[in-house]
Amino acid sequence: MSELWQLSALELAQKIRSGDVSSREVLEAHLERVDAVNPHLNAIVRRLDDEARAAADEADRAVSDGDELGVFHGVPCTVKENIDLAGTPTTQGVPALAEAVAPIDAPTVERMRAAGAIPFARTNLPDLGLRVHTDSSLHGLTRNPWNPNVTAGGSSGGEASAIAAGMSPIGLGNDIGGSLRNPAHCCGIASIKPTVGVVPMATVIPPEEQLASAQQMLCEGPMARRVADVRAGLVALAGWSPRDPRSIPAVLTDLADDERVKVAVLAEPPGGATHPEIAAAVRSAGDALADAGHEVSEAVPPMYDEVLEMWAALLIGDLTVMMPLLQEVMSAEATSVVDALRTQYPAPSLESVIELQAARFGAMRAWSEFFTEHPIVLSPTWALPAFEHGADLGDDVEGIIADTLRPVMPGNLLGIPAAVVPHGTADGLPVGVQVMGERFTDLRCLAVAEAIERAAGPPTPIDPVLA
Repeated sequence: MSELWQLSALELAQKIRSGDVSSREVLEAHLERVDAVNPHLNAIVRRLDDEARAAADEADRAVSDGDELGVFHGVPCTVKENIDLAGTPTTQGVPALAEAVAPIDAPTVERMRAAGAIPFARTNLPDLGLRVHTDSSLHGLTRNPWNPNVTAGGSSGGEASAIAAGMSPIGLGNDIGGSLRNPAHCCGIASIKPTVGVVPMATVIPPEEQLASAQQMLCEGPMARRVADVRAGLVALAGWSPRDPRSIPAVLTDLADDERVKVAVLAEPPGGATHPEIAAAVRSAGDALADAGHEVSEAVPPMYDEVLEMWAALLIGDLTVMMPLLQEVMSAEATSVVDALRTQYPAPSLESVIELQAARFGAMRAWSEFFTEHPIVLSPTWALPAFEHGADLGDDVEGIIADTLRPVMPGNLLGIPAAVVPHGTADGLPVGVQVMGERFTDLRCLAVAEAIERAAGPPTPIDPVLA
């Protein structure tokens, strides 16, 4: 019989709903798991034991009273420490914000609570989320449960490490350069970067306003071990909020039970090297979809190389404007990563900013036309396995971006949904296969990801490898 911490969020919710276990028992099982493994991983950086116990007891009373219960009723969840959770600091991983306590929840936290989930811990991230490796100047290094010597990914690395190790069944992260998907790949869990605007996000910790790159590319979303949990999380989070003017009440396209689609397999994305075992994992996922009746062929979406350049130019333009503030609050290591990116991708001029927006629109149109022929694009998440700690501080920043990260950039630049499902290994580390589709086909992407998951099964939770 599985331990409670090994079960998925929806399995736990069903057991609580049926009375097989109590919410308090589920919470205590996860707190004990945190006690056991977090000292090795440093994924969870703040615990809310008393508040969570009170909420669990209230959840159990609601079951006894026959109240209407949400999809995650009584299930513990974790929240990345750059998302507002009332009564706790939104630290962004830096000492300067260690006491920046949010008086109210972010929309995503509010909606997880409305679905019955119980936030019980905060998770680590790199300084201001501006690194694909989770090492915080406030909280320190988060380790990958698969191998303590390689990155857990970033910037939602604390979430992924905690979920993969069984400390949490589901959590919240965000993504402007793969930050929901990078850690999913590194730690062997599932996630989705939703279509921009589907899930609202807002903060009350200054600066509250978003610059251009965030308005066009940043979003929040769920992370879990099972695709079904990610789907239920997305449904709970989606919808308009007056706190986010980008948010919309979108109707998301799903995959009908008997529907089969054309899938473009991009096992070796252009623009850099791809690890052969990762390419093989993507093709294996394509084979699983072919076995399920989908029409699978290898194809390259348009403007693939240009997308990376446009993503970098859009982000670096904003980082250049913010650099004086960033230098005041970020560590020297974190600042060096941003400086290296700015050197590799110089800030655009006023003229090139205007040209960039036109080029981005052209890329969005070209991909939309491609999606009419191939509604699903299957690719790596990272083209290489998780790198060793600190590798992103070396001279080869271009290699980290171009070789490792280039498959995640289309999702951000184009604002499209991109789901990640673990499938296979490379160098003994998990491989995340990425499922992309046209805007507002988030549920279809998750349905395809779930078909891939059925072919091999989820590889986590795992006990952390200690050496």
